[in-house]
Amino acid sequence: MDLFSRSWAALRAAVAGLADDDLARPSGCAGWLVRDLVCHLIIDAQDVLITLATPAAEEPTRDALTYWEVGDTPPTGEDPLDALTVRLAAAYQEPWLLKFHLDDVGSAAGRAAELADPAARVRTREQVLTVADYLSTYVVEWTLHHLDLVAHLPSVPGPPADGLAASRAMLEKIAGAAFPASFSDADALRVGTGRRAPTEAEQAALGEVAARVPVVLG
Repeated sequence: MDLFSRSWAALRAAVAGLADDDLARPSGCAGWLVRDLVCHLIIDAQDVLITLATPAAEEPTRDALTYWEVGDTPPTGEDPLDALTVRLAAAYQEPWLLKFHLDDVGSAAGRAAELADPAARVRTREQVLTVADYLSTYVVEWTLHHLDLVAHLPSVPGPPADGLAASRAMLEKIAGAAFPASFSDADALRVGTGRRAPTEAEQAALGEVAARVPVVLG
């Protein structure tokens, strides 16, 4: 629960510190500018609020690992939902409105998470998870998107080290293999999820693990 809060607070703070021109820069998500990514974060925050307000009485059907729909083809930005996000972001017109909306909804999502019972069960995507498992999935989501945010903005602070380490550990469990120790957590996440291709040296270091990546989480 604490890791969720720290990861989310760091990502929101990074967005709050962006200059208007930064929002028009490319992000680490194919086909999306930074403003499109911020718009997606607003939708994510709404999802957190909706899910935490949707209790379930049944036994959990998924956990923090099995929650994900795993693929091997990175998104291209051409999916209809991706395109819808671009149009929604453009509708804000003024950059400050986009940042304000994220701060408003994002703060509420953060408070709801802090108040939630970790053992309670919630329903999302036609599945039931404990609150703790559900919020753990968002540590990965926030961390990956924080890396996307700073992909072309090197002066913007990146995600917290403990969020990077936890997300790497979860990705390795999903992939069923550990990334080489020579990979930083950020590089393991970027290469492991197909956000960038490995360098020649990284490809060689991956060895047999190369056949297991990318692991695309959806």
